[in-house]
Formats: sequence, C-alpha cells, structure tokens
Amino acid sequence: MSEQRKSPFATVNPYTGETLAEFPAIEGAEVDAVLETAGGAFDTWRKRTVEERAELVGRVAGLMRERKETLARLITLEMGKLISEARGEVDLAASILAYYAEHGPGFTAREPLDVEEGEAYLVNEPLGVLLGVMPWNFPLYQVVRFAGPNLVLGNTVLVKHAGICPQSALALEVLFRDAGAPEGVYTNLFVSHDEISRIIDSPVVKGASLTGSERAGAQVAERAGRNMKPSLLELGGSDVFIVLDGEGLERTVGAAVAGRMANTGQSCVASKRFIVLADVYDDFVEGMRRAFEGLEPGDPSDEATTLGPLSSEQAASGLAGQIRETVEQGAELVIGGGRIDRPGAFVQPTILTGVKPGMRAYAEELFGPAAVIYRVQDEDEAIALANDSQYGLGGSVFCADVERGRRVETGMVWVNHPTSTQPDLPFGGIKRSGYGRELSKLGMQEFVNRKLVRVLPPDAELSGIAG
Repeated sequence: MSEQRKSPFATVNPYTGETLAEFPAIEGAEVDAVLETAGGAFDTWRKRTVEERAELVGRVAGLMRERKETLARLITLEMGKLISEARGEVDLAASILAYYAEHGPGFTAREPLDVEEGEAYLVNEPLGVLLGVMPWNFPLYQVVRFAGPNLVLGNTVLVKHAGICPQSALALEVLFRDAGAPEGVYTNLFVSHDEISRIIDSPVVKGASLTGSERAGAQVAERAGRNMKPSLLELGGSDVFIVLDGEGLERTVGAAVAGRMANTGQSCVASKRFIVLADVYDDFVEGMRRAFEGLEPGDPSDEATTLGPLSSEQAASGLAGQIRETVEQGAELVIGGGRIDRPGAFVQPTILTGVKPGMRAYAEELFGPAAVIYRVQDEDEAIALANDSQYGLGGSVFCADVERGRRVETGMVWVNHPTSTQPDLPFGGIKRSGYGRELSKLGMQEFVNRKLVRVLPPDAELSGIAG
C-alpha cells in the first residue's frame, strides 16, 4: 500500500506503508488554553522543592522501564527502528531521567562566589514554560534529554513531537501523568508548524529548544530572537570517522559499521564521512563492503532483521535521490546505490568513493544507510578534509595516539569509539549543527536564571555604580 497521510500527525508503518492511526491538530483557542494551563502549572511547580520535582522524574524513569517492551514496539511500528535498538533507546531514555532525578538537585544548588566583604552567590532559578520541538528518529531519547533536566529545575514543558510518531508522543505524556505530574507540567502538543511561531510569541513561553533540520532550527531561532527569548538548537551533522593508523583495523571497521548503521543511519551523530589513510584504505573499504553486503532487510520487529526501513517513503526517496545524483556527478559506487526491490521504505546499504567538492554527498548530510569514504595521504590532509564541512556536531578518530583527535572542529570528539551519548556527558555542536548543550550538568544551564545575590553589611561603604 502506498503511503498516504491525511493528517499532520499519523502513524504510517514504514515497513508496510499502511496508515494505522491519525490524530487531529489543535489550533487557535485550544492552543491558548494549553498555554494558560502550562503557565498556571509553572507557578505551582516551581514552588515544589527540587527534591520533589526530581522524585517525579525518577518515577517516570521507573515506569518507562516497566513498559519497556510496549514502548519499544511502538517506536519500531512508527519509525522503523530495529526492535533491539528500540529497546536500547528506552533504556537510554530511562537512564537520562534517572540521572537527573539523582543529580539534578545538586546541579541546582547555590554556588558561592569568593568576595572580600559580605557574601555573594549564584542561585539557579527556572524561567517558565518552555517549548520543545522534537524529531522522529529517537522518539523517547530526544524528548527526555530536553524535558528531564528542565522539569527538575522547575520549568514546565510543551512538547511538539514529529508528525510521524504521534502514538509515541502520547505514550510519553501518559508516563508523566501516571507518575503524578500535575496537569500542565508536561504537555504533548499536536499543532501545525504554523502554530509554532505563535506559541513562541506568547508571553507565557520563555524559551524554545529544537532538534531537527537546519530550516526548522533557523525558523525557531529567528522567532525566539525576535522575542528576546533563549533557544537551543541541535541540528544536522555530517560526522567524520577518521582512521589514522592500522592498529586494530578489524575492530575499527566494526566500529565504522556500527557508527554508520545504528538506527539505519538515521542519527545526527551517525558516522557519515570516513577519512582513511592510504596505507589502510583498501582493507578498510573492503571490510565495510563485506559488512554492508551481509545486512538482511526485513520486518524491523523481527529479531533476525539487520536492516530496517527508513522512517518514511519520503525519507527513502530523498536519500536515493542524493545517492543517484552524486553518482551522476562522478562518484563511484562500491556497493548499493538504490532502493531495495520490496515493499517498504528500504534503501540499499551504500558505499560511495571518489566524492569531491561540488557533489551532493560532499556537502549534504546523508540520513540513512550510505557511507562516503575518502582516501588521504597523511594526518594533516585528514584533519583539513574533516574540518571542511558546514557541520560540527560530533566526530571520531581512531588511532593509537589519543591526542591526535583534538584537532577536529566539532562540539564532540570521541577517540577510538564512534560518536555516542550518555547522560553524564554534554551533547551539542557548533557551526550549522546548532548551539547549546544538553545532558550532564550543562543540560540544566540553558533555560535557567543564574541569578547573582550579593549581600553586604548595612554599613558597607558605597562604591561606584557601573552598568
């Protein structure tokens, strides 16, 4: 069955193309009522102790683990993630919530400053209602890394989820409600893109976070800036995977395949550009080719499947078009290059070589099972090529000398491991990959008033005033 979506929020199984459920969007007065509720909830939520707020977030983590299989199968149904990886996403999301439940109160503690007279300190206060615009590729993980720290801090959140995973969005809202979140503390929003600007304009909303495309990020940032409100953007990436020597090459190839093919390649921090020194290049390419050749497409809910569909027919046709045009521009195909002859949003695992500036795959992000491999002569050439990108999210360097990876211009560099994520490490990029940081302590310092309190004795000498 061909993919047909009548509503902006619909579950369309990417394995079969069948539309399974549709949900109407709200607008106008309905949105205004949601904003009013969220604003009222903030007034009471912020007055709860940070320990109480953290306890609720911890309960959500517990419920998420209890409902792991149901949530994982819902993710697989809506966006095609392999079931084993969907379970892993649930575990990761729960670990983030548990991390902030445990460490969040400490992150908000008063911070004393060293002064000669009296005292001075910083207090961390919430801003208010925040809007989160979330993507489809990690329906749980990307939401909780926004919501978890901000709820512990005392903000309340509105979440506009991606249109292709509405049931995952609703399931998250139910988790918070079942954990005891008061109405308006965590709210799912089924709204059109046109409503987002109006929501950011509302005086109730104090900040906006977006994970998604450059175009959407620019629109949110522009609107937030116009309203003098903070924003955080996590956008696209074209992460490098640099191989500087042949030590442990078999492990390196395995890491390359894992870094490229996790989530069927649909991750902002997936390894996408592989830059390999000439003396190990041929062996590296052959190792990846064999691994890609062994991937078996099928039902992503089947444990035996090793290649799932992309999230939608639109995503699959778009990626296939990028590959086709890059080959027409002169790149070489090692393997793959097109669609798989079967129903569903499948694209062949693809390796491109000979990609040069001006070709689509040189500058654009390939969001799916397609790798570009470059041959370089030395480390300086490798770093220059790695940094010749409009993106700067993550990257990884494989070498015996761990100091050699620090020259990559990205927000995150992993040495001898593909770019990854964990609750206690900051996540974010530079250049056109966005700005701001999520996770770790830094994840609680984006939408916060770090208020200075300066206390002096009543008889303190008055000094000059400057501003």
